[in-house]
Amino acid sequence: MSAVNMAAAFLRKSCARQISKPTTMNGPAHPALPKLKLYIGGLWREGRGASLTLIEPATGEKLGEIANASSDDVDDAVAAAQAAYPGWRDTPALERAAILKRAAQRLRDNVAELALLETRNTGNPIAVMEPEVGACADFVDFFAGLTTEMKGTTIPISSRAFSMTVREPLGVVARICAFNHPLLYATAKAASALAVGNTVIIKPSDLTPLTALKAAELWSDLFPPGAYNVLPGDLATGRALVEHAGVAKISLIGSPAAGRAVMQAAGATLKKLTLELGGKNALIACADANPAAVAEAIVRGMNFRSVTGQSCGSTSRVYLHESIHDDVVARITTLIRKLRIGQPTDSTTDVGCLSSEAQFKKSLDYIEIGKREGARLVIGGGRPAAAELARGYFVEPTVFSDVTEEMRIASEEIFGPVLSVLRWSNEENVIARTNATPFGLTASIFTRDFDRAHSFASKLQAGYVWINDSAAHNLGVPFGGSKQSGFGREESIEEMFEFTQSKTINVRLIS
Repeated sequence: MSAVNMAAAFLRKSCARQISKPTTMNGPAHPALPKLKLYIGGLWREGRGASLTLIEPATGEKLGEIANASSDDVDDAVAAAQAAYPGWRDTPALERAAILKRAAQRLRDNVAELALLETRNTGNPIAVMEPEVGACADFVDFFAGLTTEMKGTTIPISSRAFSMTVREPLGVVARICAFNHPLLYATAKAASALAVGNTVIIKPSDLTPLTALKAAELWSDLFPPGAYNVLPGDLATGRALVEHAGVAKISLIGSPAAGRAVMQAAGATLKKLTLELGGKNALIACADANPAAVAEAIVRGMNFRSVTGQSCGSTSRVYLHESIHDDVVARITTLIRKLRIGQPTDSTTDVGCLSSEAQFKKSLDYIEIGKREGARLVIGGGRPAAAELARGYFVEPTVFSDVTEEMRIASEEIFGPVLSVLRWSNEENVIARTNATPFGLTASIFTRDFDRAHSFASKLQAGYVWINDSAAHNLGVPFGGSKQSGFGREESIEEMFEFTQSKTINVRLIS
């Protein structure tokens, strides 16, 4: 998911070793890093695990050493969250909402600092980070406004009896977060669970934990101790959370492989799960589509600008009708040439860098695979030439044409700035080709024919479909996948329901 596209939609309508003072790097001054500890029960503490090294992806240089939560630390966090749960659950809904609204305002009051931290830690451009912080605050406000909507029903039985249902929070829930939008996952995704009365443990990515920890600093006096906890850590930390009997639910944003591992580990305690996993999402452009609009949607949908293609919702497979194929490919090339690749902290940068060396190498490997398999490299295909980018994890926005489904670049999720373009001529055939993947997160259809648009949308196996658009997310609209792209819905009231359970109460009058 690309939170900057959400933001655009809204606009349209003492710690471990760390940097001690701000630095500069081809852009504005950087703030000091937040505490690099664990945040448990309202207190900052060292982790029992071996510390983790943070790398600034734009420079390849060390940012600091961060605490790593061990299984004993997980036990402590769960105990703190359990202790806080009865009081937070019993806090009146409107009081919880008021606290969340103050939390949203703290984000808005610290936009510049949060945006810079996010940029340094992820490599996402500063130009898109400030609106993304605003999107996070909007989400927190949105869920705060729905606290009184967790309603049940009454069912008449007789004149002397009735049944009613009530929605109750689950207890302690854990969010295991991906590296691409860390502030969004640590704040907006926590707000839905907090709003309905759960206590929350955030496990940020070990690559990008800074803004989750900064959010804990900003919110430390708002929530009761133990209601909001942040546990930076590695895979073992996540595994301990999933296996812990005191955690009622796990929500994961990650790869299908991670989803399968979580499902297997959660089975021992039959935990509730929400899984938002990967995608190999298709954009289908019909013969009657406007080539200029299609090209713009393709570049936007690939999230080159916001996260350098590192988004599960990116439309990384493009099916162009043979009659407009060449025109659209030429327009895509023109648009990409206009994008400026640069240091993420530079406000004029359009495309930043990948978030880690592993993602950098993976993207370059897939580019070589595409070449070997016979796809035609249209643009990009390597590291940018600028000397000032040589030490960072920069990869040019890359487009391949003459791609077929048998090629790995068309069938496997790359999670980088690599786009595959395929031709089509027959409608039933292109739908079958599009659906011939284990993924089912998003899809996009471009056509002026209303009947065709709805026919395609009904046949595509995806949880979220755009017609004549791409990438946009809007508050209140459910987002989630099908097949191996996961299950559960977020970004809407349905997300709050996912963090509650229904209880039935039968009543018989005795007088």
